[in-house]
Amino acid sequence: MKTSHLICIAIIFVVTSFAWLFLGGTITTRTAHIRDITTDGVHDRWGPNLVQKHPTASYKASDGNRVLLQPATSDVKVSLNYQPVKMGLFWQRTYGTIFDGGYTFKNDTTITQTLHIDLELPTTKSMLDKVSFVIGEGEKAHKSLVTPEQGIMTENVELAPGQSVPVKISYECRGTDSWRYAFADASRIRDFQLTLTTDFTDVNFPVSSPTDRDLAGKGMKFIWKYDDAISAPGIAIDMPRELNAGPVAAQIAFWSPLSLLLFFGVLVITVIVRGIRLHPVNYVFLAGGFFAFPLLFSYMLDIFPVYASFAIAAVVSLALVSGYLRAAADEFMFRIALPAQFAYMVLFSASFFFKGLTGLTLTLGGISTLAVLMALTAKVDWSERLGGLSPKLA
Repeated sequence: MKTSHLICIAIIFVVTSFAWLFLGGTITTRTAHIRDITTDGVHDRWGPNLVQKHPTASYKASDGNRVLLQPATSDVKVSLNYQPVKMGLFWQRTYGTIFDGGYTFKNDTTITQTLHIDLELPTTKSMLDKVSFVIGEGEKAHKSLVTPEQGIMTENVELAPGQSVPVKISYECRGTDSWRYAFADASRIRDFQLTLTTDFTDVNFPVSSPTDRDLAGKGMKFIWKYDDAISAPGIAIDMPRELNAGPVAAQIAFWSPLSLLLFFGVLVITVIVRGIRLHPVNYVFLAGGFFAFPLLFSYMLDIFPVYASFAIAAVVSLALVSGYLRAAADEFMFRIALPAQFAYMVLFSASFFFKGLTGLTLTLGGISTLAVLMALTAKVDWSERLGGLSPKLA
């Protein structure tokens, strides 16, 4: 192989790599644009990340200062129903929630106190339906009809010394990405239990892990229980991770030069060892066949499901490259090119669908390639094959 041919092949590789970088940047910009223009609309319809704060009560002490009270007991039940919405190449992780909280407030002082019970609602940007705020129980139960002020519902109740009052709070709402339950900083939480059920099993707890968990139908059941805790961590759960096709397509485009580099490396060594004649123009068409894969994949995503788009784009690219080599060279080059392209392009690109596998796939592919080439070329006389490229021995 002539030195000029190797230089031309290197130029072809560099130009194709720049084209892939441009394609990856275009996909990234397109995905970010779709995400930006749809997120606000989804939040308006579904609501943002929901945060339910632990309710509190307060009373006015003899010195005029207000004393804050935490619930004496808490029994909270939450149900999350995952309902993702696809917007272009981006999934919005939306969900519906049913909240049902039972609390007890107690007057631990020696005199009658008027407690101001505050319930801060999770959001003012999404509709809360079937809202119920009930003070007391039985015949003395009072359902509050108060209108929230700055997102807080407040009711007053008079309690004799040592007297307790149950408070029940429930509503239905919708949110996005995550659900959280928050306590006041440095507060002391007694006899608290939160039971959360989901209709999904792919869960992540960014704050604290549950004290108990179990399967519940198609989903999971989690329990957080604090008997007497100070500065108890909040409770949070993220919605399942969705496969966003846009970022995957961009990653495939950005990393495609590495696939082409390995493929060209195999071809060049095979051509040198077997004495096969391939002109640099042939490499232009081969690079074009490789480029067709991420290009076709990225623009099919608007019409077809992600896995179908990947399969169709891969088959088209394999047919272009391998079929062209069979016509331009011989059957042997076809048998070399097909598995090489499948490994370097298809399998390597497929690893982006599975978090954490890309690096391992690349490492195994590179080592396997090195081992095969070393075995095939161990007895090759490179001085004879490379001619003018080989150093002259004294």
